[in-house]
Amino acid sequence: MLEITIYTRQYCGYCTAAVHLLTSKNYEFIEIATDGDSVTRADIQKRSGQSTVPQIFIGEISVGGYMELAEAVSTGKFDELLSFAPR
Repeated sequence: MLEITIYTRQYCGYCTAAVHLLTSKNYEFIEIATDGDSVTRADIQKRSGQSTVPQIFIGEISVGGYMELAEAVSTGKFDELLSFAPR
């Protein structure tokens, strides 16, 4: 199974919701806070095409933000990506 990484920042309601969703579904993940880290934020934008947080990745695959995560989890696509993502 590939690694789940979530990029967040403090005082972000969508970040909190995404972390809560992943935790409630018992997914193991790495949370990386981007507060004051312009280098990491630039890297996220380059990788995902988005400048907002949260940004969730399965390996190198960008899932998107909270709304995309919630949809992927509810439809089963998230588990599918975890199982079939290229390594």
